[in-house]
Amino acid sequence: MRARLALLVAAVSVLTLIAFLVPLALLVRTVAEDRATVRATADAQSLVPVVGTADAATIRLTVEQLAAESGRPVSVFLPDGTVLGAQTPRTPAVALAARGQSLTGESAAGREVVIAVQGRADGTGVIRIAVPQHELTAGVTRAWLVLALLGVILVLIGLLVADRLARTLVRPISDLSAVSHRLANAELDARVTPAGPPELREVAGALNHLATRIQVLLVQEREQVADLSHQLRTPLTALRLEAESLRDPDDAARITAAADGLERAVTGLIRQARWRHAPAQPASSDVAAIVADRVAFWAVLAEDTGRAVTLDLTPGPLPVGVAADNLTAAVDALLGNVFAHTPDGTPFAVRLAREAGEVVLTVADEGPGMPAGAIRRGASAAGSTGLGLDIARRAAQAAGGRLELRAGPQGGAQVLLRLGPPTSPRDA
Repeated sequence: MRARLALLVAAVSVLTLIAFLVPLALLVRTVAEDRATVRATADAQSLVPVVGTADAATIRLTVEQLAAESGRPVSVFLPDGTVLGAQTPRTPAVALAARGQSLTGESAAGREVVIAVQGRADGTGVIRIAVPQHELTAGVTRAWLVLALLGVILVLIGLLVADRLARTLVRPISDLSAVSHRLANAELDARVTPAGPPELREVAGALNHLATRIQVLLVQEREQVADLSHQLRTPLTALRLEAESLRDPDDAARITAAADGLERAVTGLIRQARWRHAPAQPASSDVAAIVADRVAFWAVLAEDTGRAVTLDLTPGPLPVGVAADNLTAAVDALLGNVFAHTPDGTPFAVRLAREAGEVVLTVADEGPGMPAGAIRRGASAAGSTGLGLDIARRAAQAAGGRLELRAGPQGGAQVLLRLGPPTSPRDA
């Protein structure tokens, strides 16, 4: 913006100076020519009494003296054809003056002043003084250089003023941009100091109001999410009591473990919702241990629904750059999709391996497959919330990886969760 304002001011300044200095330069040249012509005319007028009354010898002496003093060629044409002074041929202007008309005309060497002298007994004499070109333009070049220097100085001053003015406009805009980027990076306490023109002050006030409003809405949302702990505490307590009353200890242990997992998930969600800044330490977890634990949990349901499970798990530890709670939720989402979107008895496979510096978790089934766009948040063709794959996608992005959805070679769907290593070498 500063460059554009400077360019605009420079263009306006140059056009204004051209409109002003070009006519002034032409006027300077015209004044110089007129000044030289007036001096030559005055010198010619001083010869009129001598040419009109004196003899040829006196006229010659006077002409030679004037030519020496003025430095201009001076010629006197007598009626009998005698030429005194500078020997120059008769020009059309001289011929016209011999008829009694004085004039000033242009010549090849510059300008000539011709004066007719009447009153001589033998006829009309003619005085001719040539004004050379260098005398007509004396001082013009220097005046033009002064005008050009003045124009350059004025343009530079205009550019300096424009740069100062542009800085007063650009600085508030840069502050607005910096604060908006800070807000985008979740620095919700960032505020901009209103400065600059009234329009920019109004924008700064609106941005500060928007940041304050975002803070208020986020606080309200965090508190609403935090209220889940109180709302879910009673159902979880009742679930544990029901589990303890079961006669089969295996069923009781399984239900209690599910209740504990649900409580951990809710606690992690509340903790994340109430975070105002990124955690101080880089996230890290062992994907091999988490996948083995979650597969063991879901294997009971797979046995109840008649699903064959094929496992190919690389032994750990396999550290990845995502928190354990998030990774657990992502693995549960992928395995839960198999049970939610395929009929009972559909086999599935779980594979965990290292590939090119990443850890890849693959969950493949032989069901009907997933529709296009299933990875989009909130998209579901089976009446669910549509958040499972999005949870897995965000977990993969947190670890520097990605989520891929493919069609299986024998039909069905393949979901690949690619996870990168922890950002801290000590955690790795």
